[in-house]
Amino acid sequence: FFFCGTMFRNQYDNDVTTWSPQGRLHQLEYAMEAVKQGSAGVGIKSNTHAVLASLKRAPSELSAYHKKTFQIDDHVGITISGLTADARTLSRFMQTECMNHKYAYDVKLPVSRLVTTVSNRLQRSTIGYGRRPFGVGMLVAGYDSRGPHIFQVEPSSNFFNCKAQAIGARSQSARTYLERNLDKFPSSSVDELVNHALRALRDCLPADVELNGKNACLSVVGDDRDFTTYHGAELQAYLDAIDAEGAAPMAEDIPDAGVGAPAAGTADADPAAPVPME
Repeated sequence: FFFCGTMFRNQYDNDVTTWSPQGRLHQLEYAMEAVKQGSAGVGIKSNTHAVLASLKRAPSELSAYHKKTFQIDDHVGITISGLTADARTLSRFMQTECMNHKYAYDVKLPVSRLVTTVSNRLQRSTIGYGRRPFGVGMLVAGYDSRGPHIFQVEPSSNFFNCKAQAIGARSQSARTYLERNLDKFPSSSVDELVNHALRALRDCLPADVELNGKNACLSVVGDDRDFTTYHGAELQAYLDAIDAEGAAPMAEDIPDAGVGAPAAGTADADPAAPVPME
């Protein structure tokens, strides 16, 4: 009896169309677990701009870092967590949708409609026999006539319109930072928004890894610029700025302990006055 129970305990995850008695689709849960194990990504928006920040991974020291951010159109782009190969397929699909809409209507595809379209594409993989879900989660940042947008798209084809969001490995630390500073984002300038995104992304790193221009990527889109990606030396300038801001308060907190300074509580005392005996 024990052997049979062990043998058939996963009999409901052989296909994405098979429901378990608990009402679960195990292959969808496996796909969402792949997103949780992928590299972290952070998305934040203000009243005028949207920012994406993401970590990049390299399989070894001999290879380059994987690309995690894709430009879809001049006004929209994505950062991904999960299987990069699946992300390339979806990014090409989204680029084709934007081009077709631009060709047919001579206007840019609204971000919300693009997200709905790609979510429908994801959903088709969950209802057909012989297919598997896409093992990738996305943060979509864009700017259109309705302002800036941050959307989260899951492998289950659910999508959410977010004020700020973080996905990927160790992203809970980033979400805690975002929740703590959520009220500051709407009125933030571009530089302040970038600093918040990089600080949240830095919380996703292990203690022995430092955020730098090689393992991170930053993208900005808004009313005054198209979707623009920064990495390398361009990104390092932003990282140096937040490091300088973090070091400034520490320097101010150090008391002036020069030679000959009066003892605590005797700053106003006359040095020539006699000391009373107890």
